[in-house]
Amino acid sequence: MKHKQKTRISLALLLFGLMLTLLVKGVGNLFGSMDNGILSKEISEKHVTKDSPSENIFYDNFGVTIPFSYKVHGIDVSKHQVNINWKQVEDMHMKGVRLSFAFIKASEGATRPDASFQRNWKEIGNTRLLRGAYHFFRPMKDPRVQANLFMSQVTLKRGDLPPVVDIERGNRMSSVKIRQNLQKFLDILENKYAVKPIIYTNLSFYSKHLAGNFKKYPVWIAYYLGDPFQLPDSRNWSFWQYTEKGNVNGIRGNVDFNVFHGNINQLKSLCKK
Repeated sequence: MKHKQKTRISLALLLFGLMLTLLVKGVGNLFGSMDNGILSKEISEKHVTKDSPSENIFYDNFGVTIPFSYKVHGIDVSKHQVNINWKQVEDMHMKGVRLSFAFIKASEGATRPDASFQRNWKEIGNTRLLRGAYHFFRPMKDPRVQANLFMSQVTLKRGDLPPVVDIERGNRMSSVKIRQNLQKFLDILENKYAVKPIIYTNLSFYSKHLAGNFKKYPVWIAYYLGDPFQLPDSRNWSFWQYTEKGNVNGIRGNVDFNVFHGNINQLKSLCKK
């Protein structure tokens, strides 16, 4: 009687242990499958292509969506990027695409040259990258004084990109006055460098103050929510800044990423002759 009871107990324990083992293994496989599924999704997203608006958009560069359907890529920098290793910037490539251009901040307002401009301008000149310089324009300041500051910093050579005016703050000025001062600044720079300057702004500022005007100038639009296609006045943009969170070899921290709306020969055609 007691022996049979022990046998029954042993058998019950054995069956219980077997069921517990199978249960634990099954749960482990379940969670393992979930983890593998998440990992597979994360990996596959880095190589998945999307359809329109832009074909062949890859998820890359620390989560930044890189629009590889555009073939000409570049960056813009200022003193905030501190010491840049331009050789490493030049050599960086992703999915076979290399950076082709860089715009460097030269000045701001009426009295503020960028502390890193001269070093950056000289060092990028030793690379294959097309270089350009930009001025942060303040509409309430005298446009001639601002132009003189920029011109005191920047000497353009044959093959350099046109000067850029970065205008994104209206300081409660009327659109008419903003456009008047911007036009004066553009005229001075065009007369000095014999090339049409580029206007940089964000989509909101463009829509509010510039749309329908300055159509003979290339426009560079900052817009981070997707490909802006055409601007509100149905014109095409020439440059698109699509993120401020890019990462580039040779630069500490984040950097702005841009694409050019065209091929490399069309970009070169904009440069100073």
